[in-house]
Amino acid sequence: MSIGLLGFQTTISNAVSLSGTGVHSGKQVSITFTPAEADAGIVFQRVDGRNVVSEFKAVSSQVGNTDLCTVLGFSPLKSIATIEHVMAAIYALGVDNLVVEVHGAEMPIMDGSSAPFIDAIEQVGLKVLAVKRRYIRVLKPVRVESGSSWSEFLPYDGTRFEVEIDFDCPLIGRQSWKGDLTAATFKKELSRARTFGFMRDVERLWASGHALGSSLENSVVISDDDTVINVEGLRYTDEFVRHKTLDAVGDLSLAGAPFLGRYRSYRGGHKMNALALKALLDDTSAYEVVETSSVRQRTAVRELIAVSGGEFAPWSA
Repeated sequence: MSIGLLGFQTTISNAVSLSGTGVHSGKQVSITFTPAEADAGIVFQRVDGRNVVSEFKAVSSQVGNTDLCTVLGFSPLKSIATIEHVMAAIYALGVDNLVVEVHGAEMPIMDGSSAPFIDAIEQVGLKVLAVKRRYIRVLKPVRVESGSSWSEFLPYDGTRFEVEIDFDCPLIGRQSWKGDLTAATFKKELSRARTFGFMRDVERLWASGHALGSSLENSVVISDDDTVINVEGLRYTDEFVRHKTLDAVGDLSLAGAPFLGRYRSYRGGHKMNALALKALLDDTSAYEVVETSSVRQRTAVRELIAVSGGEFAPWSA
């Protein structure tokens, strides 16, 4: 099933829970995915006991810090961090409506990839709702640059990612991943790619209160002599760029609806992904909101029709 080519909105069939360690806090975190009604979108709730501390719709206007991860909210006491791996799984599987209840300040890192969240959603399955899905179709190029880094959206008949990284590290170097995004492609080629980091950065991150839960169980760690410390090695020979692509999928899901277009980036990351998405949604001539004109499960892009954004407005607060 292609991303954005299912005619009707979905949610999950039943609630499902997971628990693990927060990669930055080092604390135990539990989350529960709960079904939601059509047009609810993806909603995150930070919960303390039985009380909801804060609630955020997973849209770009709610994104705060993007330095080390993607954070919803602007106050540490209410925000929810490290949502990108969860959102990548939700987006890739075509889940439109969902409540994510979080008992903690960040999502559990699990094994550092999206695979555990894919497994949890597939365990309960999806439910198709009787409301048409809407999409954001890119109409013209939109590009942002920062130093040697850049990201851009381009018109495309489908949903495509082309991500390139370039590290001053012999083990990583210059890598790229290109492909049309489907649930099957994401599961096979991207979902198991883990977050990664360098040993030389660990003490600095610890001193700033970050990466307290990072370990060889949830991160690929590169030593000072440019070798992978993890005993099992890499899951893919180019796992680094695959994880950067996974992050981009999660970050761009914050458009609030599947996008139809091509996303390209060079030396990007959470911040560049967020800037590119903001630039696209700020330019109302660069996209249109569309939905299917057919009731069939799969539809060609030519069968998409423009509609008024109305209350949908995934890019508004």
